[in-house]
Amino acid sequence: MTDKYILVIDEGTTGTRAMIVDRDSHIKAQAHTEFTQYHPAPDRVEHDAEEIWQATLTMVKQALREAHLTPADIAALGITNQRATTTVWDRATGKPIAPAIVWQDTRTASYIETIRAAWADQAYAHTGWALAPVHSALSLHWIMDNVPGARARAEAGELAFGTIDSWLIYKLTGGKVHAIAASNASVTGSYDLLRNEWYREWLDFLGVPLALFPTVRDDSGDFGTTDPELFGAAIPITGAIADQHAALFAQGCVEPGTVKCTHGTGTFLDMNIGPNLAVSKNGLNTIIAWRMQGKTTYGLEGYAAVTGSAVQWLRDGAELIHASADTEGLATSVPDNGGVYFVPALTGLSAPYWDSFARGMIIGITLGTQRAHLVRATLEGIVYATKDFLETMRRDSGVDIQSIKVDGGAARNNFLMQFQADMLDAEVVRPRNAEATAMGAAYLAGLAIGYWDSPEDCFRGQQVDRVFNPQIAPSERDQLYAEWNKAVKRCMGWAQQ
Repeated sequence: MTDKYILVIDEGTTGTRAMIVDRDSHIKAQAHTEFTQYHPAPDRVEHDAEEIWQATLTMVKQALREAHLTPADIAALGITNQRATTTVWDRATGKPIAPAIVWQDTRTASYIETIRAAWADQAYAHTGWALAPVHSALSLHWIMDNVPGARARAEAGELAFGTIDSWLIYKLTGGKVHAIAASNASVTGSYDLLRNEWYREWLDFLGVPLALFPTVRDDSGDFGTTDPELFGAAIPITGAIADQHAALFAQGCVEPGTVKCTHGTGTFLDMNIGPNLAVSKNGLNTIIAWRMQGKTTYGLEGYAAVTGSAVQWLRDGAELIHASADTEGLATSVPDNGGVYFVPALTGLSAPYWDSFARGMIIGITLGTQRAHLVRATLEGIVYATKDFLETMRRDSGVDIQSIKVDGGAARNNFLMQFQADMLDAEVVRPRNAEATAMGAAYLAGLAIGYWDSPEDCFRGQQVDRVFNPQIAPSERDQLYAEWNKAVKRCMGWAQQ
C-alpha cells in the first residue's frame, strides 16, 4: 500500500477540510471551505447539516483533483469532527428534521438548573461530563419537546441521532451504516462509562428514545464503505475519532501523563490517563480518548468554548482587526496589557467553573487603552483560560506537567505560544505540521488496515517547529493570574434570570 494514500474529512465547527496524506505524514493535497454559522437567538448556535454534507462532498472531490488521484489511489478514509453537535434526521429520506444544535449552544441552560440537584452528581459520575448545555442528551431533550412529532417518530424508529461523524458516515454509506466512534459517544453526555453502553436511566428521564442512538464502534475499525456513486468507486471508511482525541493521538500522546493543547474555535487541554477509568474530582471531563481493537484509552480534558472564536469576534464583530494573523503584531506593539483583561465567556464558562450564565467581559479600560491592548488582552485571555484547567489537571492527575504539545490554527501565533509557556510554567512544543486533528484521523484509519504498523510507525515523519520555554518571573505570573481571577468572578452569573 506504499503507493496509496489516506483521505481525511476534518469537520470543524466553522469549516470543512479534506486532506490527503502519505505514509510519511506529508500532505499531498487539501481543500477547505467555511460554512454558515447561524445565531437565531443570543443563546443559540446552529448549523445546517445538509450544508455541511454538500461542503464535504465538494472538498473531497476538490482534494482528489488537486492531488491528481482517483478513489482507487485511496487506501482508506478517516473522519474527525467537532464534538457533541446534535443532528437528528429521517432514516428513510436522510434529511435533518431540524437545524443541528452546535456544542456552543446554551439554550438548555435554564432547564439544567431545574434538574441540577437531582442529576448533576449522578450524571457526572456515569458520563464523566459535568452537567452543561454541551450535552447532546440535553439538546435531544429540547428537540423531542420542540420539534412537532419528533418524540413519537423517534419512538417508532423513524429518526436517527448522531454527532457529525455519525451524520457523515450515514450519508457516505448511502444510509447503510448508523454508527458513532467511541470517542464521540463519550462526549455526548449520553454514554455510561461505567457500563460501556448508552446511559438508559438518564435518557429515560429526559424522554429521549434509545431507538435514536447509533451503534458504538472502535475509533479505528470498520465503518463501511462509501457509496460508489459519490466518488466513482467505493472507499473503505476505517477510522472516525472526535477532533480533540485525534489531536492527542497525532501529537504522540500515547503514554499516560502526556498532554496536548489544541487552539481552535475553542481551546482544549487533554491528558492521556491510560486504560483505567478515573472520573475527575475537580470539574474536568473524563473522555474515551480512543478505542482500538476493543481496548479503551481514557483521558482528562478541560476546555474553553470561545478562544479562537473570540479572535474571530475581534475580526467580524468588533471589527478591530482585518485578519487573525494581525493579532501577533498588535499584541507585541505594546509592552503589556495595560491593565486590560478580556474574559472570553461569550457562551458561558466551562471547566472548571461550569457557569452557563457567565458572559464575556472586557475590564480595566482607561483613557490610555489602545486597540493593541484589547487585542493583547484577547490573546492573554485564551492562555488564562488554559491555565485554569491546567492547574485543575495537575491536581486531578498528580502529575507535575512540564511539557505541552500544541496544535491548531492559533498555535502559529508566537506571542500566544510564548505567553502560554510563561503562564503555564511549562515548555510548549509546536510541531511543524499543526494540522494534528486531521493527522490523528489519518493514523487511526491507516492503523485499522495495516497502512502503518504501530503508533510509532505513524509518528516517524513528525518534526518539531519550535519549543517555547518560560521566561517570566514567578511573582509576575502570580500577579497576572490573580488579576485574571478577579475578572472571572465579576462576569459569572451575568445572564441568570
